Amino acid sequence: MINGMKVDTEIKVLGFQILTQYLGLVEAERFITLIQREKFDYTQWQQTLFAGLSGEEISRQAMDFHKKKPERLAMAVV
Repeated sequence: MINGMKVDTEIKVLGFQILTQYLGLVEAERFITLIQREKFDYTQWQQTLFAGLSGEEISRQAMDFHKKKPERLAMAVV
């Protein structure tokens, strides 16, 4: 870790761990293949992700997502 920031390798490892935890190994690999195959502009996606939503609505959606966490974990284990 440099100046409190993770190095690229740490981010890749953590990202793959998270993907496999929630999607399973096969689906995580499919996700990576899909991302590599498509031309994906992260900056553009990020700018439009919350377009038209208020801060309150974004917060509500985040809270709903967080509440479903145990459900998502159970689905990933199956």
